[in-house]
Amino acid sequence: MEATTIRSVVRARMGSGLAVAVLLLPFGGYGLARVGAVPEGAPIVIGLLSMIASSVLLPALCEERAPFRHSSSHLTARTLTGERSVDLDRITTVRLLTTFSYGSTYRTLLVRDAHGVRLGITTARSRRKLCRAIERADANATRGVPRPHVSRAAEAHLGLAPGRGLVVHTTLAFLLLAVSGSLYVVAVLRLGGL
Repeated sequence: MEATTIRSVVRARMGSGLAVAVLLLPFGGYGLARVGAVPEGAPIVIGLLSMIASSVLLPALCEERAPFRHSSSHLTARTLTGERSVDLDRITTVRLLTTFSYGSTYRTLLVRDAHGVRLGITTARSRRKLCRAIERADANATRGVPRPHVSRAAEAHLGLAPGRGLVVHTTLAFLLLAVSGSLYVVAVLRLGGL
């Protein structure tokens, strides 16, 4: 594996670790409140701020940002954790991440290659490159080359399958977000003594 690929994977994991650490801050605040270092309600404030920060940070960690470069076999783009380059000839998984904000739905295609590099694709040009790569992989699958795992929702978003999978995915993503957010708030309120 190339040194740049290794650095990319390490930076991505460090960014994900940071986002998870932000979500766990209320538990640290709870420990500090128990020993009297901070006020009793500190975990509530820390938890609500952590939830806001992580909801912005987590989806944006691997999303492509300008400038980006395209070649016949690679998609390279800048992300919050640095430059990432996905090998389109060695894609292993493609899945759709759906987030919600201010009444809008945002969709990011998370592409992972055989090196473990993950890139969130958001632009139309990158989606077209990804579609061609998936179609090439489908053609190569007849010759014994393993086909990448592409979720139904990702196929529907790319126009490679009927759109019904996209409706189910969006509904499930919204329910998962609502339930997990509610459970997190309840846990933070409990830690704060409410």
